[in-house]
Amino acid sequence: MLAAVAGALAPIAPAPVQVMVLGTYHFGNPGRDKVNVRVDDVTTPQRQRELDALADAVAAFKPTRVMVEVQRPGPSYDVTDFATFSPAVLRIDRDETTQIGYRIAARVGLRSVQGIDEQPGKDEPDYFPIDRVEAYAKARGEQEYLDAAFATVQASARQFEKEQSVTSIPEMLIRYNDPSTPMGGQDLYYSLLRFGDGADQPGADLNALWYLRNAKIFSKLINVAKPGDRILIVYGAGHGYWLRHFAATTPGYNSVDVAPYLKRAAAKVR
Repeated sequence: MLAAVAGALAPIAPAPVQVMVLGTYHFGNPGRDKVNVRVDDVTTPQRQRELDALADAVAAFKPTRVMVEVQRPGPSYDVTDFATFSPAVLRIDRDETTQIGYRIAARVGLRSVQGIDEQPGKDEPDYFPIDRVEAYAKARGEQEYLDAAFATVQASARQFEKEQSVTSIPEMLIRYNDPSTPMGGQDLYYSLLRFGDGADQPGADLNALWYLRNAKIFSKLINVAKPGDRILIVYGAGHGYWLRHFAATTPGYNSVDVAPYLKRAAAKVR
């Protein structure tokens, strides 16, 4: 009897936070990455139909929060631009934050969007110190190895540019969210670990600092997440590996695979 009572009074574990990461390429061609791709105009009628199909598919996840690659201050991290969002903006703003993040947030009736990006402030380190790796490779005569590390990603980028005219946005995003592909995986970062010797380890430092940036991004998500939340993260695909890692391994959080939603959207626009 006492055992039954004790079992009845056991605390109920809070509902886990469901996190789905939708990694994307940069629609607006900002040129901020080491390897950039030329992207066609996503405001055309055809691309807008594809993005509507994407929004419809992802809306089935029923996100209670949408978080994007924009830096905003805590504690709320609310993106003020979203307050003035209207469908008309989709005809002029090519950025993926607007085209995917805001579109889906509005579709499911959210009143706010959170910007959880992390950038170095004053006296903080560069989170992607590739210049140190490049200097090391040049000084040690290892430029060919560095070129080889980026060659696969560059080839994937050129293939993207070649195929995008006959490929829908959902289909392209399937590749960007596949960890086995150069654009969705971690191979490039880990291939840089070879650049180092003794106390000078620029490749390892770069990996550690890239991890740090993504850890801080996910920490901001944790700052505002509530038990039972269903969070959609719309972010550059290069962050996908670590953000999914944190969602899958942080106590109280579950990672939700975005692939079935992307495949549904792709099938709809074929």
